[in-house]
Amino acid sequence: MKASVIGGGSWGSAFALYLGRQKIKTKLWIREPDIFETACKEGQNKIFLPGFFFPPEVSFHHDLEEALSATDLIFVAVPSQFCRKTYSDMAPFLSRDQVAISLTKGIEKKTLMRMSEVMTDVFKPFAHPHLAVLSGPSFSREVAEGHPTALVLASAEPDLARKVQHFISSLSLRVYTSRDIIGVELAGALKNVIAVAAGISDALASGYNSRAALVTRGLSEIGRLGLKLGAKKETFSGLAGMGDLVLTCTGPLSRNRHVGFELGKGETLSAIIASMRMVAEGIVTTLSARQLARRENVEMPISEQIYLILYKNKEPKKALVDLMSRALRDE
Repeated sequence: MKASVIGGGSWGSAFALYLGRQKIKTKLWIREPDIFETACKEGQNKIFLPGFFFPPEVSFHHDLEEALSATDLIFVAVPSQFCRKTYSDMAPFLSRDQVAISLTKGIEKKTLMRMSEVMTDVFKPFAHPHLAVLSGPSFSREVAEGHPTALVLASAEPDLARKVQHFISSLSLRVYTSRDIIGVELAGALKNVIAVAAGISDALASGYNSRAALVTRGLSEIGRLGLKLGAKKETFSGLAGMGDLVLTCTGPLSRNRHVGFELGKGETLSAIIASMRMVAEGIVTTLSARQLARRENVEMPISEQIYLILYKNKEPKKALVDLMSRALRDE
């Protein structure tokens, strides 16, 4: 099988690099002309993944039709806010035999759809490929460095999932399978909101006790919403749930934790966004999480406080006080 990776950001570049190292012929589609030109000339993504040179199995493409032709697996690593447009551009060039695999961890802002739902919505007038979702604890740089990583591939087609699982797994990347697309996508998206909270907590020097409480109670509220939306409970104790949450809340490479840390130091959200070229999904996902929680009547106190900090200029210290002074209850 041959592969395409749509998206030349850090995760798309790292995943294409990984596939190429496995001797899988891989086309990497890069939207930005400057990054594409540099990749063609120097064999690396100097903006989003500097210092790593792509193997000869990876080719670079700026034309989407060219990038999608004659490939079997299509991994889409595009920020959620750009996914619908990207899927729409892809749709005319897809075939029913291909597999489209979302690497995006986000929720569409207006529709509150998960990425696989957006794919279905966009692809249905055209040849609809098979769909899957790949998620789990995976910093791009560590995947590029070859550190052992474990991910989960969710699909409604078990045989397809196992086929892809065996094709992309290696000694440095172990892939598990799941049928719980809802849980895997929600966990991957919502953990970014909790990571913003963890960054704020660390900036306030609240201590390891506080971080552990945030991770634990954050997982609890993610799970409540997930179950209400049809996810399976066990997903939230697995790689897409607890695994990714722990990584994103504690790892120094986490963009969402970085956003929270800067907020906790007193920086404004606009200044933080202006200083980052890479997207921190948790900023937009906070809005979606709040809307979903209200629509489904699910209590998500940490996410609510992050919304108030991000969008209503609430003081982080006041948010901490409000969380700690909530009515006492059973766990």
